[in-house]
Amino acid sequence: MNQIELAARWNISHRTLERWRWTGEGPKFLKMGGRVVYRLEDIEAFEVERSRDSTTVRDDRRRDSDPHAGAGRAGLPRLDRPGRAR
Repeated sequence: MNQIELAARWNISHRTLERWRWTGEGPKFLKMGGRVVYRLEDIEAFEVERSRDSTTVRDDRRRDSDPHAGAGRAGLPRLDRPGRAR
């Protein structure tokens, strides 16, 4: 499946998939002669991995893998007031 087909399946922009590939967030993919393709089993595994029972349960996996989690813009410390890092 190509990125346009996957974007349509999930109703997201193909640019989101491009960004996910760059940041390592999305499903596994293959590069085939310059083309990006996704295997159905990798897509389904990603969907299972992302399934949740509740929106109130915090997902610590992303926070642990994101060195900038909780930081403000561009990974900089957030400021409560000018000159005071939070």
